[in-house]
Order: sequence, then C-alpha cells, then structure tokens
Amino acid sequence: MVREWARLRAWRVALRVVFGLPRPLKRLVAGPPVCIDDQQLDLDLQLLNRVGDVLSSENEDRLGEAALAEQRRQADFAAEIVSVGAPDDIETLDLTVPGATGALAARLYVPPAMPASSGMIVYFHGGGFVLGSLGSTDPLCRLLAAQSQLRVLSVDYRLAPEHPYPAALDDAIAAFAHVATHADEFGADPDLLATGGDSAGANLALVVAHQAGDAYPAPAFVLALYPATDAERAAGGSRDLFGSGFGLTAEYLAELERAYLPDGIPVDDARGAILRADDLSGMPPVYLSTAGFDPLRDEGEELAVRLREAGVPVLARRFSGLVHGYASFTAISAAARDATLDAASAVRAGLSLAVRGRDRVAAGRMSAGSMERITRAAG
Repeated sequence: MVREWARLRAWRVALRVVFGLPRPLKRLVAGPPVCIDDQQLDLDLQLLNRVGDVLSSENEDRLGEAALAEQRRQADFAAEIVSVGAPDDIETLDLTVPGATGALAARLYVPPAMPASSGMIVYFHGGGFVLGSLGSTDPLCRLLAAQSQLRVLSVDYRLAPEHPYPAALDDAIAAFAHVATHADEFGADPDLLATGGDSAGANLALVVAHQAGDAYPAPAFVLALYPATDAERAAGGSRDLFGSGFGLTAEYLAELERAYLPDGIPVDDARGAILRADDLSGMPPVYLSTAGFDPLRDEGEELAVRLREAGVPVLARRFSGLVHGYASFTAISAAARDATLDAASAVRAGLSLAVRGRDRVAAGRMSAGSMERITRAAG
C-alpha cells in the first residue's frame, strides 16, 4: 500500500512538472505540430503521447498480453493520477441498484447546497465494455456534478469478456428503469433524469434512451461523449486516419469489440450498434461530442446526422484537437477540461429547459428551437 501511494505521488509530481512547463518548452519536447484532416492535435495531448501514455503506462494495448485484472487495476490507478484538481466538495454515497441478474455497485454524487429534489444524470463509464469502474470514472463524475449542479449517479455494469453482450446493456436498462421509477429515493425529479456516458458508456446511455417505452419512461436528455455506435464497422475513414498514435488504436478497438460481441452483432438484435437501428425517432434531445483525433469520430458524427434526420434535437460538438477519452485528461489538457465542462453545461441547460417546458411538452421533450438555446447556453 505504501509503495502504491509513493508511485501515485511520483506520477502526480511528474505530471505537474511536465505539463506545467511554459508553452514554448512543451512544444520543444512534444515536437512539431501534428496536423491531420485539417486539424491540429492539442499540444498537451501531443506532449502526453511524447512522454508516454500516462493512462496505460505499464500496459500494452492488447488484451492477451497482461492479466485482465491487472489492466483493470491500471485503469483505476490512471484515474487517480489525473484526479488532481477534481472537485473535492462533492458529497458521495456508495450504494447498489438492481441490475439484470443482481445488485450493481453505484455511487451518488451530490453538489453542495442541493435542493431536496433536482435533476440527475444516470452515468455509465467507458472502457470498451471490458475495462472501467466506479473508481476510473470518479474524477469525471465529480467534475460533471460540480459544473452541472446536478446529482450524478454512476452505475457499474458487468464487463466482457466474462459477461459478453447483452449483459452490460441489460444491466444499464435495469438500473435506469429502477432509478426512473424510484427517483425520489435518490433525491431526483423523475421528469428530469438524463442518461450519460463516455465511449462504451455513451453507447449504453443512447441505447437505454432508445429502448424506453412501456417498461420504463424515457430520460429527458442524453449526454454522449465520443460514443461507440457501430461495433462491426469496417476499416476506413477515422478508423484508418487515427488508428494509431493517438491513444486508442484501431487494433485494440477491434479486440474490445470482439470481447463484447464475440459472435458479432446478432441479426435479430442491433442494439449493440445503435447506428444500425431502423428507427431513431422518439429519442430525447441528445448532446453528442466527438474528438477530432479519435478512431470513433466518424461513426459518432454519422449517428448525429441520423438522429437529426429522425427529428431528434441534437447538439453535436467536434473538438478537433482532442483524442478519444479526453474527459479523462482534464487535469492534463485545458482544452479537454473545457470540452468536458461544455458537456456538463449542456446537460444542465437541457434539463433546465425541460423544467420550463414540461407543462406543455410531454416528458420534457424539446423542440429544435429549444436545442438552439442549449447551444447558446453551453457555449
């Protein structure tokens, strides 16, 4: 334990020194600007690539080269490294919520001086459906709660390859359905629930909203950060352009997708790839962000187009200089922090509009004009 604490402290000191350098020195260390597809990589993230990927410092990007338990431990350790600066005045409560086959660990985040009932984000962590935990997403959830001034409920779910598709999705649906029908137990207004997530968790948040109906009410808003939307996507586009050298590699992405969907997307169940859904109409308003240097960029932006075509209000943001997972790099990159704060502000604005409009629009649905106001409020 002492050795682990010392290692964590050493990494944090190293981060402060390296990323606290004056900009000219950062550029000198990072090298010439990286420009691809009319985009320039954020200097801090380029520097991160140069000095070594902090979030996988002792782990190769292949599932078979290290014990999976160790990779998961490293993911939690990496989150602790970059947690410097995460708000520490957020009240937290560890609890459980029902999943599809048993209780799931969850953590409730409550900003200071919250009213007895407020809006809440039900959040699902990223990690390719294989990695990630309440610990790995703790700094991000603290930041979201602080900036949005909303409760955040982070929900764990079963991971592949031990529990392949649809285990994670079944857990996410069961957890949200319980929260939606017992919102008062979490201090939440049942009409002001949002689903949210990053990467794989964004996929879950989107599909939970898409599957809402008679079994459980739809959320009022969806927060989707750089979502995975098509698990069997062929190579090409952003998967080729940014498939190596920017954190998440195309090769590792394919391994994660095989772990989650070992038999591919079932022919009779496309929920594992929401981009392939036949009908996206009826979805609540969506904030969908992509990162310019992300292999998943194109499929996320294609989903935004499809949602708009289906009449769903969408606020789509591309942060051109950032990489996949940027919401985990907020202690390293000012641009990544700004992008994450943008998302938190958007969901706050979206739920605020739902409060004003719920008497005239059922279940907090919003018009395209309302989404334009979210755009202005967010940024």
